Amino acid sequence: MQAVFLGYHIIDAAIKKGLEVFAAVRPNSNIDHLKALPLQFLYLNYEEEDDLYDQLADNHIDYIIHSAGITKATRQEAYNRVNATYTLTLARAAEKRGANFKKLVFISSLAALGPLKEIGTTITEATAPNPVTAYGRSKLLAETGLKKIRIPITILRPTAIYGPRDKDLLILLKTLSKGIDPYLGNFRQQLSFVHATDVAEVAVASLFIDKALGAYNITDGNNYNRYQFSDIARVLLKRKAVRLHIPMPLVRIVAVVLKITHGWVKKPSLINPEKLNELAAKNWVCDISKSKDELGFAPKFDLQTGLNDAVSWYRKNKWL
Repeated sequence: MQAVFLGYHIIDAAIKKGLEVFAAVRPNSNIDHLKALPLQFLYLNYEEEDDLYDQLADNHIDYIIHSAGITKATRQEAYNRVNATYTLTLARAAEKRGANFKKLVFISSLAALGPLKEIGTTITEATAPNPVTAYGRSKLLAETGLKKIRIPITILRPTAIYGPRDKDLLILLKTLSKGIDPYLGNFRQQLSFVHATDVAEVAVASLFIDKALGAYNITDGNNYNRYQFSDIARVLLKRKAVRLHIPMPLVRIVAVVLKITHGWVKKPSLINPEKLNELAAKNWVCDISKSKDELGFAPKFDLQTGLNDAVSWYRKNKWL
């Protein structure tokens, strides 16, 4: 796993479970926040299946939670290479270990299924996939490829993950702290969220549940409107903010301009026309009955308690 945001929480959950933990990190990764933890580091070459096999075998790796990936890129090919091809290369290396390898847990995304177009309906594991972003399509490509790998595999599809160490959440909190509460357009939305700790704990638990095979949607089980996140956050931050609804035609023009200008320097833009399909989607609400029944998933955090935990951490660590 990569140990930046979600990876850190998975490492923490695995250590608390008493497991011997190896963290896959990039050679240029900042690992200062990990040095005090009882774990070992691996520098994996996802380009070479044989190299991956050797590292898995030499270190007697029995279980893998694969959460590494990219969420921003300029081309579909880049998403596919990192999020799908590298995932499948790692899975095939694990497959070569035969019975010595026990389980792979792949952290996919609800984006692999995509949102629903209507309010009042619910996403389930049986919902026909219709990803609306390159990122979502790459995760679906990985899921499809994993079906051909002959090892026990659990696929988790978390919705929007937030919590301590999340830099995207930090941007939103800082924006609210400045008195600005922006929205794309003015329409109804049903949203879902999940705290990183809940994702990490269900990922570790899934390693040891034999029947936990196939895909599982992961949210905190609640249905939120588009304003509840900021309403809770503003109270925790003790800030008032002006609520702004930016007209969608204007947003789309800005998204096109950003895509073009960022394309000149070959860097992904935060907002692009495709990303708007995800941000402006009407419905991301899930039924998590399968996860509860088969994984024993019992989220500890709803949005109120989860944001309180995150804001407290940011303040304690002087990020906010």
